[in-house]
Amino acid sequence: MEFSSLLKDIRAKLPALDLRENEPMAEHCSFRIGGPAAAMALPASGDELEALCALLKAAGVRPLLIGNGTNILPPDQGLDRFVVAVCPGVGRITVSGTAVTADCGATLAQTAMTAAEAGLTGLEFAHGIPGSVGGGVMMNAGAYGGELKDAAAETVWLDEDLVRHTTVGSEHGFSYRHSVFSGREVVLLRTTFSLAPGKKDAIQDRMRELAAKRRASQPLDLPSAGSTFKRPAGGYASALIDQAGLRGFAIGGAQVSEKHTGFVVNRGGATAADVLRLMEHIQKTVYAHSGILLEPEVLVLGE
Repeated sequence: MEFSSLLKDIRAKLPALDLRENEPMAEHCSFRIGGPAAAMALPASGDELEALCALLKAAGVRPLLIGNGTNILPPDQGLDRFVVAVCPGVGRITVSGTAVTADCGATLAQTAMTAAEAGLTGLEFAHGIPGSVGGGVMMNAGAYGGELKDAAAETVWLDEDLVRHTTVGSEHGFSYRHSVFSGREVVLLRTTFSLAPGKKDAIQDRMRELAAKRRASQPLDLPSAGSTFKRPAGGYASALIDQAGLRGFAIGGAQVSEKHTGFVVNRGGATAADVLRLMEHIQKTVYAHSGILLEPEVLVLGE
């Protein structure tokens, strides 16, 4: 699609908005993979995000919203889409009593740190999750026994028609790596987390402990999208991959991490095609070995 005239119109109406053409997706995802997006906007606030979405809707354009890019695999040929990157601009975080409210583009790490500084406990597990609040709530992100469903109390969001809604408590429909928002083209604006008073030193000690565990067990020195596959019922993807003899197996620049077999890493020069071929090989090999078909956790764009 040709976006030049649309970009000109948006620039006239939102002159402060950061707009880019042919922006490399590799610079906006943790895999460091992907060709250019035809157009990209990086709003600097929630208000600017809403105004942009209204202009795109009026133009009949369905934008692709991304957060911190830690759970996506963009295609090598790029995306003929209007991409809206909400990190880091839409990232305000506020504290009121025992509640922490974070914009969709705030990282989970920043949100957890803000809670810790305020002496609030309940988000320690999220400190090591590199994604954004919006993306995290969308998929009920979790780590080390904690999930966002344990703390998310209220989410303000826009539906496909840009009608504003407020979802509270169980209305989020949280389950493993799923929420009521999953698979929908909606805009999560902000989420409020209900936390509990705690001792600041103890909270920060717990966060440091989890950070050390993460450094010791995960290949943080190489680009990846975290856990490549969802946890299957009754087991762990990493164990199944290891038992299938795939530790260190590589296709092109993509490799099953030697440190943590649940991660596919970019060991240098990997393409999206390399990653996809490797993921398919992992699925086939694990299925042949265990009879379990692994389901991707990474969101493959452009499919």
